[in-house]
Amino acid sequence: MSGDLFTENQELRQKLESLMAQARLNEQVMRRFQDAELRMLSVGSFKELLQFVLNEMKEAFDLDVVTLAIIDQEYEIRRMLMDIGISATEFPSLIFLENPSRLLRICGNSLEPVLGQYNADSRSSFFPRDTPPASIAILPMLRQKRLIGSLNLGSRNAGRFAPGMATDFIGRLAAFVGICLENLTNSERLKHLGLTDPLTGVHNRRYFDQRLLEEVGRAQRQSFPLSCLFLDVDYFKLVNDQYGHQTGDCVLREVAWRIKGQLRSVDVLGRYGGEEFAVLLVQTDVTSAQIIAERIRQSIAGQQFKGEGEEMLPVTISIGVATLPDCNRSQKAETLAQALVAQSDQALYQAKQEGRNCVVSGTQ
Repeated sequence: MSGDLFTENQELRQKLESLMAQARLNEQVMRRFQDAELRMLSVGSFKELLQFVLNEMKEAFDLDVVTLAIIDQEYEIRRMLMDIGISATEFPSLIFLENPSRLLRICGNSLEPVLGQYNADSRSSFFPRDTPPASIAILPMLRQKRLIGSLNLGSRNAGRFAPGMATDFIGRLAAFVGICLENLTNSERLKHLGLTDPLTGVHNRRYFDQRLLEEVGRAQRQSFPLSCLFLDVDYFKLVNDQYGHQTGDCVLREVAWRIKGQLRSVDVLGRYGGEEFAVLLVQTDVTSAQIIAERIRQSIAGQQFKGEGEEMLPVTISIGVATLPDCNRSQKAETLAQALVAQSDQALYQAKQEGRNCVVSGTQ
């Protein structure tokens, strides 16, 4: 009898030790997830969030693949990332979906997490095809009952993610990523409103001045030319006086649209004030800047503008060009920026003096 009690006692001890070990493991897992949540709540930019989710999270949770799919039907988030200098090549594990259909086909209308073996036919859109994982977890992200994307985890261990496994922790992790993504998107929207001209939809002077300092500093560090255009709509007061301010507003919107149509995504366009616009042409020398300025001038002068009513009116623009060919690293960026703006403004004044509807280049 004593032997039976001893055996039973040993079994109970083993069970207790197993439960204690599992409890310690659960505590460690919970701590890792809590640390990840706190880390995400502390990020202050898209870049920090993407760096953590797509890179650091792999090490933190012993994963082989982490990707993030974002539904971006209006191209809004991609524009935001472009505006803040994040290129698509910087985070190859970031995936954009034009609509939710691909995710819905996998998760269904219930939008429950999907765990199981990797299936190239239906799931290759969410994981790298050259090094696919063995098992995967696709975790839908919801905000206000709306599907905004998915956090996708992959492991070379075929048993890491299996149907029927508990998803409390990883589901909560995906929810935190969704919250942070939404918060940063809303924050960028507010910044965008504060840095955008409400009439023309292009950036305002405040944004232009910020980018001017940044680009001059970059030109100094990397030794490439930076060009600036100052553009002014000719006889704009007469447009307002003759056709009314509503037609004048239509003209400014159309001018901004035509200027933007001649620029690259890396260039910076801002409404500097009134009927005056300014452009920064990155890595552009004076010859190329003159060609771009002439193209802008022709795009505006070459086709009449439609006013508020049915009237068609001719509009022209004068453009001043200035370039920083080789930035002196010993000079302050602020000094060079002021000189570049002053030179392009002086060139614009010359263009006005020479009869308008022309391009004049200054020297730096």
